[in-house]
Amino acid sequence: MTILSIYAALLALLFVLLSIRTIRTRHSLGVALEHGDDPAMLRAMRVHANFAEYVPLALLLIYFVETSSQTPWLAHLLGASLLCGRLCHAFGMSRTPENFRYRVTGMGLTFGVILISAAHILLTAFLP
Repeated sequence: MTILSIYAALLALLFVLLSIRTIRTRHSLGVALEHGDDPAMLRAMRVHANFAEYVPLALLLIYFVETSSQTPWLAHLLGASLLCGRLCHAFGMSRTPENFRYRVTGMGLTFGVILISAAHILLTAFLP
């Protein structure tokens, strides 16, 4: 599981950066709970939460791909795509006005990783 651990560590660093950004936004706006009806706070929270919603499942699926196949290049491709996708999404969604091109690219890469991983797992499970 050496390939996945590299991407998991890089994504963990990105998660911490998004967390720090959310905390700093809370501090600067004086918002202790929820978003305080502030669009900047809501945006920071959603960038952070979206990461937390998608990355664990994607990493789990990549883990199954890596451990069930003899194709290390696929695990690298999936890990790199997930990392690029999450960077693009966070960048695009963090802009005001929002840059939908980066956001859509980021979600496309993230969905691609999830779908390709799931398809690979199912195909290798049912096809000899």
